[in-house]
Amino acid sequence: MKRRNPRHGSMQFWPRVRAKRSHARVRTWAEKGKGLLGFGGYKVGMTHALITDNKATSITKGEDISIPVTVLECPPLKVAGIRFYKASIPLSDILAEKLDKELARSIALPKKGSGKKQPEQYDDIRIIVHTQPKLTGMGKKKPEIFELTLGGSKEEKLPYAMDKLGKEIAVDEVFKEGAQLDMHAVTKGKGFQGPVKRFGISLKAHKSEKGVREPGSLGGWSAQGHVMYRVAHAGQMGYHQRTEYNKWLIKIGSRPEEINQKGGFLGYGLVKNPYLLVKGSLGGARKRFIKFSHAVRPKKTIPKEAPTIAYISRESKQ
Repeated sequence: MKRRNPRHGSMQFWPRVRAKRSHARVRTWAEKGKGLLGFGGYKVGMTHALITDNKATSITKGEDISIPVTVLECPPLKVAGIRFYKASIPLSDILAEKLDKELARSIALPKKGSGKKQPEQYDDIRIIVHTQPKLTGMGKKKPEIFELTLGGSKEEKLPYAMDKLGKEIAVDEVFKEGAQLDMHAVTKGKGFQGPVKRFGISLKAHKSEKGVREPGSLGGWSAQGHVMYRVAHAGQMGYHQRTEYNKWLIKIGSRPEEINQKGGFLGYGLVKNPYLLVKGSLGGARKRFIKFSHAVRPKKTIPKEAPTIAYISRESKQ
């Protein structure tokens, strides 16, 4: 008997189509003071760590426990421009005087002096940032370009954005250890899969007519007159945009030698930039860019302080 995977709820996500791009779009931001409300990093891989349990309601409080952690490499983001909005419609941009030549791999670079000026009336400000994959050792050159939302009032956002224009922003300027994060990622692509793997339906009896790995009924025909979209069918599986809530930020590190495994991380290589350790697994393949933001609905049971880390495994997974 085929066991149903609880993650394969047929109507939990709809439609199950391929994402438009490899990095996710953040739809909701949690207001957490002034400055940037999000950041991003490249998924490196997983390992395990030994921490002192500091959860108040845990039966192992004060004891050392082993937890799985995901490593994210977070090279500094560079601010390429400022975008002004009026009634959710972009009005104009102010671009940095010098733009990295690697941006030409992603967009057509504007001519020098073509950046627009600040409009007289506007409702909101966002900054345009890009990644610097050239600083990593994974061999990627094409940067990701996206917008990030700023916290605070309209009067507070503009001085902050103008001060950061053309400069780099580090991850420890935005987040602190012990915070809860919402992780926005595009999951691993599985291609075209059948309904058993895609939705977790049960296999039919071996003497069934037609297919064993097909749904037993396509639904009634008396009313709607066609096959309903709720029926499990074959189609695209994976490479979907998903958000995982309330991931616990265990550590923000600046010394990669503390976590680099012998021979490098499998399928990634060596970490060369500041990194994050996040409890549990994250969606997406290795080397995929993952955005994260402050939790919009944080859990009260997760401690606000990061635990004491006694040991991080650096054993080779090869």
